[in-house]
Amino acid sequence: MAQDTHSEPLKRKAYEKELRKLQSELCQLQEWVKQEQMRVIVVFEGRDAAGKGGTIRAITERVSPRVFRVVALPAPSSREKSQMYLQRYVPHFPAAGEIVIFDRSWYNRAGVEPVMGFCTPEEHERFLIGCPVFEKYMVESGILLLKIWLEVGKAEQARRFAARIDDPLRQWKLSPMDLKSWTRWYDYSQARDQMLAATDTPYAPWYILRSDNKKKARLNCIRFLLEKIPHRRVKRPKVKLPPRSKKGAYDDEASLQGKHFIPERY
Repeated sequence: MAQDTHSEPLKRKAYEKELRKLQSELCQLQEWVKQEQMRVIVVFEGRDAAGKGGTIRAITERVSPRVFRVVALPAPSSREKSQMYLQRYVPHFPAAGEIVIFDRSWYNRAGVEPVMGFCTPEEHERFLIGCPVFEKYMVESGILLLKIWLEVGKAEQARRFAARIDDPLRQWKLSPMDLKSWTRWYDYSQARDQMLAATDTPYAPWYILRSDNKKKARLNCIRFLLEKIPHRRVKRPKVKLPPRSKKGAYDDEASLQGKHFIPERY
């Protein structure tokens, strides 16, 4: 039975209250990751307008970018195109005490590249065969790998694309590539199905996140990460601000007189 994707909307106040609670737990998680020197990779994939960017922002807006590092690589350079396909991603892998979030990843070769003709069928097939081997090596080396596919419905994707056309705050999200991919819904569906069949493994499974409701998807995703990345609260010493030293005291406000200040228009 197909799951209903037209669930009741979540009120903003309830969403923000739960988001703050979950983000507080993410702050505790990052302390544990640093203490235990964990290495975590979270891969986000999905169709255009599936909500990857907003979900990643909800995860990272309250934590340290030194622990939660977001990687969103541009199109490969001519030099990178001549390298082994997976080579350009490896330098971005986490060191001890880091969580690396890939906003699209090596799975470009399982989705956009074959659909849009950026790789050959042979390169696509070679990737689907080799990727599980690559990920098995990652997991065996001690990396915790979580792969999340955001599944947006056809009608909701259409609504989001239409919103981007008229909204000046979203128009930058609508690229010529998005318009080309718009017509190829079922090509992307077939590519997704091939990807899941080949790379959904016991040691690196795919987790599908329904994202027609953006607020619920973000909350569900953060809760999922908190459950999948084992952690405990790290005890922190109680902090008390010491008194400021008055050594060398002077009127440091007066010294700013005559300098260039930004106009206070608000």
